[in-house]
Amino acid sequence: MAAPEVLQEIESLRNQIRDHEYRYYVLDAPIIEDADYDQLMRRLQELERAHPELLTPDSPSQRVGGQPRKGFQTARHSSPMLSLDNALNETELRAFDQRVRDLLKGDPFQYTAELKLDGLSLALQYRDGALQIAITRGNGLEGEIVTENARTIGSIPWKVRALPEGVPADFEVRGEVVMPRKAFERLNEQREADGLSLFANPRNAAAGALRVLDPAITASRRLDFYAYFLLVDGIPVLDSQWECLNALQAMGFKVNPHRERADSIDAILASIRRWEQLRPELPYEIDGAVVKVDSRAQQSALGWTAKAPRWAIAFKYAASQVETILKQIDVQVGRTGVLTPVARLEPVKVGGVEVSNATLHNMDEIARLDVAAGDTVVVERSGDVIPKVVRVENRPADRVPFVMPGTCPKCGGHVVRAEGEVAYRCVNASCPAQLRESLLHFASRTALDIDGLGDKIVDQLLATGLVTNAADLYKLTPEQLEALERMGRKSAEKLVEQLQKSKRQPLPRLLNALGIRFVGERTAQFLVAKFPTMDALMAASEDELQRADEIGPKVARSIRDYFDDERNQALVECLREAGMTFEYDAPTPTQQIEGLAGKTFVLTGTLPTMTRDEAKARIEAAGGKVTGSVSKKTDYVVAGEEAGSKLDKAQTLGVPVLDEVGLLALFASSEPQ
Repeated sequence: MAAPEVLQEIESLRNQIRDHEYRYYVLDAPIIEDADYDQLMRRLQELERAHPELLTPDSPSQRVGGQPRKGFQTARHSSPMLSLDNALNETELRAFDQRVRDLLKGDPFQYTAELKLDGLSLALQYRDGALQIAITRGNGLEGEIVTENARTIGSIPWKVRALPEGVPADFEVRGEVVMPRKAFERLNEQREADGLSLFANPRNAAAGALRVLDPAITASRRLDFYAYFLLVDGIPVLDSQWECLNALQAMGFKVNPHRERADSIDAILASIRRWEQLRPELPYEIDGAVVKVDSRAQQSALGWTAKAPRWAIAFKYAASQVETILKQIDVQVGRTGVLTPVARLEPVKVGGVEVSNATLHNMDEIARLDVAAGDTVVVERSGDVIPKVVRVENRPADRVPFVMPGTCPKCGGHVVRAEGEVAYRCVNASCPAQLRESLLHFASRTALDIDGLGDKIVDQLLATGLVTNAADLYKLTPEQLEALERMGRKSAEKLVEQLQKSKRQPLPRLLNALGIRFVGERTAQFLVAKFPTMDALMAASEDELQRADEIGPKVARSIRDYFDDERNQALVECLREAGMTFEYDAPTPTQQIEGLAGKTFVLTGTLPTMTRDEAKARIEAAGGKVTGSVSKKTDYVVAGEEAGSKLDKAQTLGVPVLDEVGLLALFASSEPQ
């Protein structure tokens, strides 16, 4: 009979693990590291092995994962998506190898080893070679249906390229959805600029992106998918895991190139160690390697426990942590003006790389860590390119708490922190720290589309002092540009031509180019629908701005902050003098607008920011109706890019044609019925 304190510890461990599983699988917001979770699970398993009478069917040690999240329909998996047992070091991996050898009773076998991607497991079911349904891992028995979201991932084929011999047209593919590091960094930069909390790691960001109700958000996160299992009716269809990976690659799926097949665990360990050295250079996060017995027949012979297969194990890399002294906290200014505190450290080697800096993200993170200059801190570089401060080990008595500066350290501009946001930012758009990225955004395809104004040219323009703000671009001459490195006469003349052409870009693009926080392509179009001139927009109060479609208090405050800054006002005036377009001439219908009730619309082509379904929903909500063909009874045709025969017919019949901004202007000037 187990002592009461043993039962009490088991129940405590189960409750802790359940809570962490819920945070990890359901909320996508873990509060402990994977290694800490593994320690809790291993302790629970030790106690349950020592006291089998206390083992219960609902123990986390017997359960695969968390419950499906509300908001999606669920579906059962064709066969359970089990988790894997872990090996945390070489000794445990060799113990796994010995168990396999004992169970196979001396029969020869091979291992296949693959990278353990740190993402979200996904099952894809195909019918007649075409994607039918995508299901998350969920609790291992059933998961959430995320088909429309999965369809936005470019590496998931809607229809396979070929069917290898022995693979029928109806099959299932399982793999891992990951967010590449660059996409993760861009996402967190944007969230920081928008004053939102940051994702802890790419895995959480990928899970959150795949499990949102709006597929457009999934598409914007640039997720990737790596396939590793091929099943038919829930059963592996080919003779080995190695054949499976090759078949998946032939079918058009992305299969990770870092894989190894070998006869011995020594050869597998050599590959695992080699991959660990490559870890910082990989475009995605990994946390170990998966080792599988290659033969399907031998996998079946080895079988499964209630939780995991006996023929596979996950070897997990240890996180590298070291102690060092935090010498001081500096502040860096990003392209959107966000002030980011950075820890300057006594140089120390972490995971074979010398580290002297670590981001502290924002003041909320500093408060959470309770960190200040002079502290002894633990720094971790768990495969990440950017190291992080994990915790404080020692705080000297004379430490001085860090305070965010009230003025920008680069330009002296005013620093603000909006209510409810974590980010402090400099509101001066001409701040040198922001200027480079601001110029690149100004010239980007979604803004003024200035072909030829790339990174290297911008760097030289700033280094030579030829450009100090966006308006200076329009003062450049071919002679000045020709003097730059690798810039010939023709290239210089072409860039000046592109600059002159950009002056004719419509007002929504100019607004986007200015880089006003929260004002991108879509918001800019809503703004000009209500305020068709730059002067009207600059003069609008916060209340007036909020009368524009989809403009809330936060966006209105940001716009006012921008135009209230004298340096931004000066920049706008310089752009006016350069001859930029400050008025928007919305396409006007040929008949007087008297509301949308009863009006008939036809949609054609691709709109810049709205899907056809969104446009249709808004028209119908305003009392109009949408039909599929153009006739004399059609009131308006809304045309986007690559509009086809419907646009031609509208022009022939004299039906008024609107672009997206014209449609928004129609909403703004009409009273919905």
